Amino acid sequence: MTAMFREGACLRFSSTSSPARVIRCLGGGGQGQVFEVAFAGEQMAMKWYYPSCLQRDPGLRERLRNAIRTASPNASFLWPIVLLEPTPECQAELRIPAGSFGYLMKLRPPEFVGAVGHCAGRLSISLRQVLRACFLLAEGFHALHSKGLCYKDISLGNLFLDPASGRILICDNDNVDINGTALGGVKGTPGFMAPEVLLGRSAPGTQSDLFSLAALLFRMLTRHDPYRGRLELQIRCLDEPARLRLYGADPVFIFSEEDGRNRPDPIEHPAPLLTWPIYPPELQRLFQRSLGVGAMQPAQRAYTGEWMRALARTLDQRRFCPHCRQEVFPEPAQPGHCWACGGTFPAGPRLLAPAAVVAAAPENELHRHHFDLLAAERIDAPIGRIVTHPRDASLQGLENLTSQPWHLELSSGETLELPPGKRCNLATLRRLQTSLGSVSVER
Repeated sequence: MTAMFREGACLRFSSTSSPARVIRCLGGGGQGQVFEVAFAGEQMAMKWYYPSCLQRDPGLRERLRNAIRTASPNASFLWPIVLLEPTPECQAELRIPAGSFGYLMKLRPPEFVGAVGHCAGRLSISLRQVLRACFLLAEGFHALHSKGLCYKDISLGNLFLDPASGRILICDNDNVDINGTALGGVKGTPGFMAPEVLLGRSAPGTQSDLFSLAALLFRMLTRHDPYRGRLELQIRCLDEPARLRLYGADPVFIFSEEDGRNRPDPIEHPAPLLTWPIYPPELQRLFQRSLGVGAMQPAQRAYTGEWMRALARTLDQRRFCPHCRQEVFPEPAQPGHCWACGGTFPAGPRLLAPAAVVAAAPENELHRHHFDLLAAERIDAPIGRIVTHPRDASLQGLENLTSQPWHLELSSGETLELPPGKRCNLATLRRLQTSLGSVSVER
């Protein structure tokens, strides 16, 4: 790939007082190229568009202006910061085509890698972090839709994640537009596009976003396409007419409750048969609604808030199989069955908060929504966390992550105060009182 700008080139803009010096080209796609630049004393990312892209998408400039005025929905988006239009002198010096422009955004940190690598099985990542990434994805689109915006092109290629924490970054936000407007630009990515958009019956919007979000969440959790089952094996050549039938005219979700024609083949499609049973029925039902009946009935698709609730509850149920140490998600207070080794095990200890039950397993957390049925789910500011003793893995503790002391009642009847940042032995704990409410330990 030939870079549009050489390393060291200095771009001056009519819209900013500071120039941008090109450090290196980071890559390119169908719309343009992305560069690492030095701008106003910081290292930033600059996307610059090909002239052909601007001809295909004349509304792009105005969409970017609207996005910059609206500001980022939340921290999960690599959002446009400023529109960059070259000065006439810079345009002549660097031979930039007339009308060309770009935009500035934050540089993606090196710990964030493409979600494509996870779905291809190339990343080492725990189920907990995958579920956290899925929650943050649903939360991001909840924030986007709450602003009256739609994304239009949700796909694996636009998502990056940090395997160590589950944090995500959503990129390519230049396709975002106001929901319900005369939309231009891309319509979506094959395999993620809603059937009504793929067939040309509807323009992209928040309803089609909900379908694409469900398809992406399914791929993240199962590492498989939700429509590639036995019906695909009957297709000799997956050409455009075949794709339109498989994903548009007759989309049959591989785990549809109503239609079993497209079940995964045990030889050709082992991944979904292994991963689907991992997840609780509540989460499975949202996929069956959104990708099953919801494929042709958009009103049946799960909303972002429903995904957030189901994913948060799945994280609350997380435990470890005592036989093989795999992460498992049995119903609270119920005996478990391991999807990996087939072993069974009794119900373990649980934290009973006013609005939730949380399995007492390492790294599971207490959050504010566990104390209030009306509170929106959030996982970015835990108030407590289950921790393992650094020298004895059989000992579990509960850490106070708040700025206020907790009041503890032990099994012996003794009462203690747990200062912020300190831990107590979970095995001797009966009840604790926080500023948000009380939590009991059930064994």
